[in-house]
Amino acid sequence: MPPPMATLSPISSISLSNSSLFLRLPSSRSSLSKPTYSPMSIKALSAPVLTQDQLKKLAADKAVDYVKSGMVLGLGTGSTAAFVVSKLGELLKEGVLKDIIGIPTSKRTEEQAASLGIPLSLLDHHPKIDLAIDGADEVDPELNLVKGRGGALLREKLVEAASAQFVVVADESKLVDGLGGSGLAMPVGVVQFCWSYNAKRLQDLFKEEGCEVKLRMDGDKPYVTDNSNYIVDLYFETPIKDSRAAGAEISRFEGVVEHGLFLDMATAVIIAGSDGVSVKTK
Repeated sequence: MPPPMATLSPISSISLSNSSLFLRLPSSRSSLSKPTYSPMSIKALSAPVLTQDQLKKLAADKAVDYVKSGMVLGLGTGSTAAFVVSKLGELLKEGVLKDIIGIPTSKRTEEQAASLGIPLSLLDHHPKIDLAIDGADEVDPELNLVKGRGGALLREKLVEAASAQFVVVADESKLVDGLGGSGLAMPVGVVQFCWSYNAKRLQDLFKEEGCEVKLRMDGDKPYVTDNSNYIVDLYFETPIKDSRAAGAEISRFEGVVEHGLFLDMATAVIIAGSDGVSVKTK
């Protein structure tokens, strides 16, 4: 939309007649010495600020550029990944993409993809995946990730570890200097049996980071994953000092199924921000 025009009351008017220019002056000389103007009003229009969902969609659209016909694709879970699945459905319907097969990382992604006509299969039938696209909850400068706030960390890690390429889509709010630095949840999937025992061990493991541990709830009941596990969320006051060591220590606990530290897995991260879309690679 063009900016509004400022209005200015003229002290003279100009007309063209028979290719001659005539200047009509005010009849009173006193008005020349004391011209009067109506107030001028100019409004500066700033660029629209994109919402977080709009930024996610920009990143998702860019990620779909990596997809080629005939690929086996890992389909992520979460709000950003949903934009990817939606775009894939559009391109299939338009005939731009053909013969792709999706490996969903959750039941809700499976339902969305099926509703859009995307052919689906299992990792058991396609153990080698060409490309996985998924969102992330945190991205550090080395492209390590925190994932799983959507509850699908186990299936996400299985599918994305089996992928030749793993492209992450996120908005700029997900960038952190160190994992755990957002102060939001870093999930750990645990078996239901004696979950509190493992929650206590996790809190002790990260006591120097001021870690708070909470069982994830779904209303008044514990949240249950697609694989019938509970999730214990870790909240850090300071970033994890050594994410690789932390991941290894968490995995050593009996009863821990998987953790949300996705280390050395991403091949590219697409970030949408106020300055546009950028692609980070190692």
